Amino acid sequence: MTPEIQSQKSRALCQLAPVIPVLVVKDATKAEGLATALVAGGLPVLEVTLRTPAALDVIREMAKVTGGHVGAGTVLTPDDAKRAKDAGASFAVSPGLTETLARACADIDLPLLPGAVTASEVMRAMELGYSMLKFFPAEAAGGTKSLKAIGAPLPQVSFCPTGGITLASAPEYLSLPNVICVGGSWISPDADVAEGNWQAIETRAREAFGLR
Repeated sequence: MTPEIQSQKSRALCQLAPVIPVLVVKDATKAEGLATALVAGGLPVLEVTLRTPAALDVIREMAKVTGGHVGAGTVLTPDDAKRAKDAGASFAVSPGLTETLARACADIDLPLLPGAVTASEVMRAMELGYSMLKFFPAEAAGGTKSLKAIGAPLPQVSFCPTGGITLASAPEYLSLPNVICVGGSWISPDADVAEGNWQAIETRAREAFGLR
């Protein structure tokens, strides 16, 4: 799968909802309930970060939920990509981009949404064939002002900004022509996940879906 096709598939996923929940889940027994609530709330594309020992098991459980598209975040190495795909991930998200990671994802037909934040990083990603990118860390890197500035000379690239975005700030990002969706962690706070408060999470998901 070439980077061009990877970007086509990533773009199609990003177009399914205005927000991709970014999930750090410590307990795989919570995975099915969490994914079900998010999908029911209108957010079918889920990013499970590989930051906990349970992450791959979480992906396995979430991949069983009808209507969901589960990907792995914080994919840094070819081994991360392979383990994520073997667990059932349908896409990968990385905070940056290396040729090694790009080649590895191409070899195993795993769509990659790579990160870029500077004009040089965006141009390098374009050179490799990517046109759908993650903008990370969004708020720390200048937020909407930076995205507007990058969009002027590089309008052919689209972004999913992630990092510090909230329900209140998301609409400004989504109003930009080069933003397809945003990534957000506010929808599933740790306390609600630990308590299995799926109704509260579904309600937040519906609010996020309404941002389109």
